Order: sequence, then C-alpha cells, then structure tokens
Amino acid sequence: MLTTQFVPGAPTWLDLGAPDVKAAAAFYTGVFGWSFQSAGPQGGDYGFLQLDGKTVAALGPLTEEGARPAWTTYFATADADATAALVERHGGEVRAAPSDVFTKGRMAHFTDPAGAEFAVWQARDLGGLDLVTEPGSLGWVELHVQDAEEVLPFYQAVFGWRAQSVAMGPMTYRILSTGESEDTSFGGLTELMPDDRPHWAPYFEVSDCDGTVAMAQQLGGTLVAPAESVEGVGRFATLDDPFGARFSVITSTP
Repeated sequence: MLTTQFVPGAPTWLDLGAPDVKAAAAFYTGVFGWSFQSAGPQGGDYGFLQLDGKTVAALGPLTEEGARPAWTTYFATADADATAALVERHGGEVRAAPSDVFTKGRMAHFTDPAGAEFAVWQARDLGGLDLVTEPGSLGWVELHVQDAEEVLPFYQAVFGWRAQSVAMGPMTYRILSTGESEDTSFGGLTELMPDDRPHWAPYFEVSDCDGTVAMAQQLGGTLVAPAESVEGVGRFATLDDPFGARFSVITSTP
C-alpha cells in the first residue's frame, strides 16, 4: 500500500497541470473538500492542494508547449540524474532534464516508450505528500498502455519494480510494487480504454464513491467509466475534470 515512507520507485508527489488554476482548484475543492495554498509569487501560480492542512497534491499552470491538462505522478529517486540516464538508455524520453526546485529537491520529467508521461522527485527539504491512502488523498496510481508486456521491462529497468499478474475477467491486471511483499504495492498496469492515450492516472480514496461521482458531475466533471465494485478491492469510477484531466475515485474494501 502507499505510504509516506517514499522508498525509491514509490509514488512521492502528484500534481495537476491546468489551463485555469483558479477554476481547477474550485472544482477539486468542491469534490474532495481540499483547499488551495499558493506557493507565493516565486512559485508562478503553482500551489498545494491540502486537506486539513496536509498536502495531498499540487496544482499549477500548463508549462509545456502543446501540453494537455493532466495529472502527473512523481516517483521517488535517490538520484534524478542517474534515473534520467536509465530512462534514455531503455528507450524513454527526457522531456525536462533534472533541475533543482529551490532547496526542496530535484525533479525531472519523462515519457516512457509507450507514450505515457511521468516524473521523478529527488527529495531534499521536501520529502513528498503529507497524506496518502486516507479519504481525500491519493490511494493508488495506474498506468494505461496499449501493450503492458512491452512497457513493463522499461519500468523494471528504471525503478526495479516487481509485477504480479492477477486475472480480472477477460483481462490480466498487473499489480506493481517496490519490493517482494504485497505491502509495498502502489499501483497497477492495465490496458487502454478505446480511443484513449497512454497515461498514468491517480486514484483518490473517498468514503462514498457514488456520492463523489455525483458531486464531480454536478461541478462539471465527465463520467468516463461508471462506478463498479470488485470483490476484495472496492468500488471505483473514472472521470475527467472540466478540462479533461483524468482521475479515478475509489472506496476501498477495508
């Protein structure tokens, strides 16, 4: 499960790039009860989405030319420069070379061989998110690609992840972890929906999946995959926010 231990290869940070930061903050505040705290003038409209004073995600304007609104998952690394070298060596693309974020840490942005974008965070003063797995915070991340077998070796080479295959109806779902035990699982690898593009998507834990979906739709979100229940997992649904950024919500089975 996700924790705030942030071992190498585990999700450590999450942010949203949006064309209208104020409107995006209003949407997610309404859906999850978050507040938005600006990083100040030096932060360039970037800020922190918080729940009861604890940072659960971040939000800022789109900065790359041609970029689409999207959530970006950051994975912990002890050395962003070494990770960038591994990404290039194994067929990925370095979209933004490793750079320092004041004294907070060092980050880099990449695209995997399948076309999904992700990032890494080398912590210094800022370790990562303050809260995960609790209602209103990140509970899981999921990679959607056309061919799981093609992209999995890339991530295993870059992060050393392990993958456990689980049958889910006609498809095979791969549970990703940073170690040998299930306790270190943090996400999954699955097939693309029709007409979708490769991407990483966050799952936010909520106490009422159906109620959260209804609220998101009321505030301008679009339902992509209706709520469904999976025994031993929970009840979950997938949505696009008003700008098209995709995310899921889940009420996990205790």
